[in-house]
Amino acid sequence: MLKNLGIVQACFHLPRFRCNAARRLGGRSILEWVIRRVTDSIRLDGVIVVACETEDYHALSHLIPSDVPVCLCEGEDALARFCKALEQYPAEGVVRVRGDNLFIDPGMIDRLATTAEAHPHCDYVSYCSRDGRPAILSPVSVYAEWFRAGALHEANRLARDKLDREHVTRYIYSHPEKFNLRLIPAPAEIDREDVRLTVDIEEDWDHALVLFEALGPERLDWQRIASLLDHQPALRSRMAALNRAHAHV
Repeated sequence: MLKNLGIVQACFHLPRFRCNAARRLGGRSILEWVIRRVTDSIRLDGVIVVACETEDYHALSHLIPSDVPVCLCEGEDALARFCKALEQYPAEGVVRVRGDNLFIDPGMIDRLATTAEAHPHCDYVSYCSRDGRPAILSPVSVYAEWFRAGALHEANRLARDKLDREHVTRYIYSHPEKFNLRLIPAPAEIDREDVRLTVDIEEDWDHALVLFEALGPERLDWQRIASLLDHQPALRSRMAALNRAHAHV
C-alpha cells in the first residue's frame, strides 16, 4: 500500500475541461502539463489519472502520458470513482488535483503531505482562504488537497446530496463534526481579491499565457507568480474585475 497517492482528476465529460485539457502550453497539452507538475512532487509515492469512461475520454486519452496509469470508471459519480480507484491502487492518503488546474504547485503538494504526516489523526488537509473556506474553492488554482483514504470511503457511504457526489471532497470538508480537518493558511501574496489563476473563461487563458511567457516553464511556482503580479497592477485590476463578475453565489 502506498503512503501518499496523487490522483489527477480528468473530467472529460465536462465541455470546459475537454477544452482546457487539449490546449497547448510549452509544447504539451494542459492535461499532460498538470500531470507532470504533480509527478514533480517529492512526497508522492505514485500518480494516477482517474477518468469517466466515455466517448470523450477515448477521443482525448492521448493527452495522458503513456507512463501514467489510468483508472477508468463508469458513471458521473466522482466520489464513487475515486473510491473505486483506491480499490485498484490502495493508499493511506491521497492528494487530489483537477486535471486543468494549470498552476498547481508541487511544493504546495509536498507541504500537504508533510502536514498530514505530522498530524496522523487528520482526515483532511488543505489550504484555507482568508474567508475561511478551503482554498480549492478560490479562483487561485495553485492548490491541491490531501485526504485519508478511509475518510473518503466513509464519505462515500454517507453522502446523499448530488453536489457531495459530484465534488469528491465536499462532504468531508463540509462536516467538521465527523472528520478531523486541518486547514493551512493560504499565502497572503496570492490569497487576494486581485489574483485569479483559474482557466474558466477565454480571458483567463490569455492571462495564463502572459504568465507563462514572462516566467517560462521552470519558474511557475506561486512565489514567482506572486512577484510578477505585484509588478503588474493593470493585470491584477483586470483579474479583480473578473473575480467579482464570476464570483460564486
